[in-house]
Amino acid sequence: MIWKGLNTLGIGRETAKALRKTGAEVVALSRSYEDLESLARECPGVQTICVDLADWSATEKALSSIGPVDILVNNAAVAILQPFLAVTEEAFDRSFAVNVKAVLHVSQIVVHQMIERGVPGAIVNVSSQASQCALLDHSVYCSTKGALDMVTKVMALELGPKKIRVNSVNPTVVMTEMGRVGWSDPQKSKPMLNRIPLGRFAEVEDVVHSILFLLSDKSSMITGSCLPVDGGFLAC
Repeated sequence: MIWKGLNTLGIGRETAKALRKTGAEVVALSRSYEDLESLARECPGVQTICVDLADWSATEKALSSIGPVDILVNNAAVAILQPFLAVTEEAFDRSFAVNVKAVLHVSQIVVHQMIERGVPGAIVNVSSQASQCALLDHSVYCSTKGALDMVTKVMALELGPKKIRVNSVNPTVVMTEMGRVGWSDPQKSKPMLNRIPLGRFAEVEDVVHSILFLLSDKSSMITGSCLPVDGGFLAC
């Protein structure tokens, strides 16, 4: 399989480790050489490729030599938070380049290979509850995740006849290392927690288990779905 996007203690890293534990051959892509090095030390056997996925030609070159791919997790993302009236062109372009364009491009490369080999496949895009709910200072981020959900659905529609399933996971706030720091202030976290029926934020494992399910044969009749991993946030 191929998995792209890495942060030190985040969803992508833990997904790569979980897949490796199942015996999968994992190829991890990130623009951070340090993160890839630490992953390789922690999880021997993972193949790493350092590339900025927002760079179209560099991504194409980096992926030209990878072996057969059966499953893909698109996890790379940036969150540049600005009030609507202060959104910059740089923030807009960078956000869409990483959060949407890179997903489309990597998926194209992988799917072409799947079709040439005549094999089924499964793709999971890591989206967000922000794709379906407006959040302050998130106009660009929400827009990229809304676009990603629609890319997921169109991919599912067009690739279904090729037996390639495409879904997304849409988590609420996730308690990564960064999430714990960013949401440790009760004044900030309480209003959000009050909107979550289960009364807590997601743990990294909650999202990883959802990704593994959507990649597995246990979800063989599921495609085009955007799976909330939000404790009921979007239901209210």
